[in-house]
Amino acid sequence: MRINNFDGDIWNEHQWENHINEVEAKSDQLKEFINSTWGEGLPNWIHLMKEYSSELDAIDAFIEEELLFEEAYFPEDDDDFDSDDDIDEDILFNEDDSELFDDFDDDLYDEDEIEDFLDGEDWKKNSEDYVMSDYGSIDNLSIYDESRNLGAYLLKYTDVNPETLRNSAFVQFVSDTLQVSCKLAAGYGFGFDQDVLGANIVYTKKALYSANRSLSILQTLKHRGIFTRNDYFRLHEWIFELRNDIGIYIQQLRDKFDNNI
Repeated sequence: MRINNFDGDIWNEHQWENHINEVEAKSDQLKEFINSTWGEGLPNWIHLMKEYSSELDAIDAFIEEELLFEEAYFPEDDDDFDSDDDIDEDILFNEDDSELFDDFDDDLYDEDEIEDFLDGEDWKKNSEDYVMSDYGSIDNLSIYDESRNLGAYLLKYTDVNPETLRNSAFVQFVSDTLQVSCKLAAGYGFGFDQDVLGANIVYTKKALYSANRSLSILQTLKHRGIFTRNDYFRLHEWIFELRNDIGIYIQQLRDKFDNNI
């Protein structure tokens, strides 16, 4: 997700946080309205886990829907385009576009060379060395992968133990856990350029907050018969380590921002 930063200045983490909090407040109101009107008041992940045979597919669908809610309140760069600007329509709508490239030297850029270059760049998406760059892919971000797998595990656990849905604390526990992936994806979507890195940091912090809330609720469920002893300690260790790794990642993002100032 790439947007303008509204005033032309590079926003820091705290400026982004104020703005994103406003965006989330609007997003939460919209989700609450939709869920209360058409969703029977249930979290959307409950419906999605019934629609998809794969828990990971359900997780991905949930993340995508969550991101769409918030993206609706971020103005795109294209929205800043002034239709009244003095534009040469002959350039935009030239019947013979070839005239625009009369001076272009075909010998400089061979099509095969261009394709080879693009193919040569694709490997970066599969390399962990580029994961904290606009060349990388969130699929190689270990904390995101762990959070997706954790969410899928909980959806499977809920499917096998449907009586857990009668426990409001458990439902909130799952909801908070799923938000970890959503916030990480939202932050990563902004990228790593200096002008948007603050937004990446803020959303990653929100992933950390969600992990902390998830861990806190899990502890209240310890003696409620929701989990076996082994299941509880497995989840506790999983979320605890994920929470710590997210904290380290936030510091890495902050260092990246500070080093570029």
